[in-house]
Amino acid sequence: MRAKRQGGMRALIYSARFRGLVYQVVVVAAVIALGWYLVNNTLANLAARGIATGLSFLGREAGFDIGEGAVAYQASDSYLRALVVGLFNTLSVSVVGIILASTLGLVIGIARLSGNWIVARLATLYVEAVRNVPLLLQLFVWYGLVTALPGPRQALQPGLGLVLSNRGLKIPLPVWHETYGPVMIALGVALAGLFFLRRWAVARQYRTGQPFPWAAVGIAGVIGLPGLVFLAVGAPLEWDLPRLAGFNFQGGGTLSPEFVALLMGLSVYTGAFIAEIVRSGILAVPPGQTEAALSLGLTRAQTLRLVILPQALRVIVPPLTSQYLNLTKNSSLAVAIGYPDLVSVANTTINQTGQAVEGVALVMGVFLVISLSLSWLMNWYNSRVALVTR
Repeated sequence: MRAKRQGGMRALIYSARFRGLVYQVVVVAAVIALGWYLVNNTLANLAARGIATGLSFLGREAGFDIGEGAVAYQASDSYLRALVVGLFNTLSVSVVGIILASTLGLVIGIARLSGNWIVARLATLYVEAVRNVPLLLQLFVWYGLVTALPGPRQALQPGLGLVLSNRGLKIPLPVWHETYGPVMIALGVALAGLFFLRRWAVARQYRTGQPFPWAAVGIAGVIGLPGLVFLAVGAPLEWDLPRLAGFNFQGGGTLSPEFVALLMGLSVYTGAFIAEIVRSGILAVPPGQTEAALSLGLTRAQTLRLVILPQALRVIVPPLTSQYLNLTKNSSLAVAIGYPDLVSVANTTINQTGQAVEGVALVMGVFLVISLSLSWLMNWYNSRVALVTR
């Protein structure tokens, strides 16, 4: 009986799974112990120097202004609200930058594979030049270009109510009317209908082999249904246009020079890396796929849209996630050109309160949550486009 028990213990000790579990427990315990030591040591040093700890400072009055933000803010608001304004500024430039960088990267990546020699070489020049110049230097260049534009009285007006000057970009905004509520509800219904129509059309094509023009029908519904409701309720269509008043423009929306410079710098820089990802993804698709599509009578554009890109996405999405994360984290360079992002607001908060540990920890935690959320979203999309092996 004892020999059998000893044999069982020996088999357990020599089990790779058991050893792996023991190693993981030891590593986790060591990390917890190290973290506990660092936290206690930090708190002891802060207490010895009379530096306050904790997050109670978030409820105190900030006492500083923030130049711009999507959230209403006054200097009399709390530090917490100031950090929220900085967070929304970071998210706004990151979301718009991801959209612009993806569009630019897709166009340039396809252009690099163009049969036109000039187009392909110009795309290559853009990629090689932008990727090998530090992003911070590019931000300074973009900021210099924006601030070198003429003043409000000599502002550039390319049309559609846009006004471009050294004060930023002024854009027209629609004036909200109470009758717009039913229109927005109709738009939501139309978008939901488009989603379910696409799912039905795809399932129908898999089942019968007959395609259905869901895109055209869906877009017509998205435009037509809200349009009919708009006409039915008699909603007025008014625009708040920028107008020169004194030394600056009034009305409309404003994109500050700092926001425009940061957005252009992040989009152009990240777009160059995305272009290479798109190019490599397209080249990963076997050439026989293109030949087969062309032999079936598809045009070059249809072949690229219906055959090549859907297969290339399986190669493009994983590295594309890294570029989206890089763009979001690189937005912290906004402090160099005066854009009030989360890092900039946190720096001001730390300078006023002296609680650097808590301020840095908050910034790290926020960026960690943003990065994990973006990674989860991209991994979910990657699972949707991945090949399923049976």
